[in-house]
Amino acid sequence: FTEYLRAAGYYCTNNSKEDYNFKALVSAWDESSPKAHWKKRPKDAPFFAVFNFGITHESQIWKQAAKPLLTAPEEVTVPPIFPDNEVIRKDLAINYSNLQRMDAQIGKIIEQLKVDGLYENTVIFFYGDHGGPFPRHKRALYETGIKVPLIVKFEGNKDAGTRNSDFISFIDYAPTVLSLAGIKPPEVMQGKAAFGPYKNPEKKEFIYTSSDRYDEVVDRLRAIRYSKFKYIRNFNPEITNALPNKYREQMAMMQNLNKLWKAGQLEPNAAKWFQTPKPSEELYNIEEDPYELNS
Repeated sequence: FTEYLRAAGYYCTNNSKEDYNFKALVSAWDESSPKAHWKKRPKDAPFFAVFNFGITHESQIWKQAAKPLLTAPEEVTVPPIFPDNEVIRKDLAINYSNLQRMDAQIGKIIEQLKVDGLYENTVIFFYGDHGGPFPRHKRALYETGIKVPLIVKFEGNKDAGTRNSDFISFIDYAPTVLSLAGIKPPEVMQGKAAFGPYKNPEKKEFIYTSSDRYDEVVDRLRAIRYSKFKYIRNFNPEITNALPNKYREQMAMMQNLNKLWKAGQLEPNAAKWFQTPKPSEELYNIEEDPYELNS
C-alpha cells in the first residue's frame, strides 16, 4: 500500500524488519534499513515511517534474562493460565521490564518529532504484531494471542484519552492509512478504512482468525469473534495446543510448563492447553471468561 503513498508524494521508510513471508518489492519503500528515517526525505515532503521495536520480541524473554529487572517478580499478577511459581513470575517480570525499555525507545521517536516541529501534524499508530510473547499467547487464537494493543494519536491530539471498542483487524490498516492521507483505498483491498475521509460507515461485526503454521510444526484452527463471543474450530483435536516449537522452548517458562506437565503437576487451568484430545469446537463468553477457560 506504500506504493499508493509514494505515488502521492509521500516519502516512505521502514526501520527495519521485513518479515513479510515474501521478498519486499523495490517499489515499497524509499528506504528500508536500520538507518531509514523521515529526516532523509526531500524538504517539506509528507512521510510515512515504520519503526520496529525488537526489545519486546518473544526471544527477549530469554535474551534479557540476565539483565536487571525493572519490575519485581513479586509484584506481577500471574494470570490463571499459568502456575504461580518463581520461574513464571521472573519471565513475566522480564516482559514488563522489556515493555519499559520499549517505552523509552518510543519516547525518543516522539521527542524527535517534537524537535522537528512535526508532532502536532503527525498521526501515530502504535501496535503489537500479536498478543503476548508467552506460551498460549503468541501463535494461539485465544484473546491472549490475537488481541493486539492499538493506540492512535491523531493530528492535534484529536480525541485524546478516549477509547474505541470497534473491531479492527490488521487488514484494515492499509486502507485506513491511505484514507488518513486523503487517498481513496482501491476496491481490491480487502480491509476497510477505520478513520479518515474514506472511513467505512459500517462497523465491523466479526473478526476472523486462522492458524496453520507454528514455525516448524503445523495444526489447523479457525476462529470468529462476534460481540462478546468467541468460537474456535479445531480440525486436529488429536494434536496438543502445546506444540513442540523449538524456538519457544528456549523460554524458561515453557521449559517449566513442560516439566510440570510431564510430572502431572500442572494446575487444571494451565493443563488445558496441553491436553489431548482438545475440543473440536470451543465457544466462550469473553466478558465473563476473559482467559477462555470454560467452553
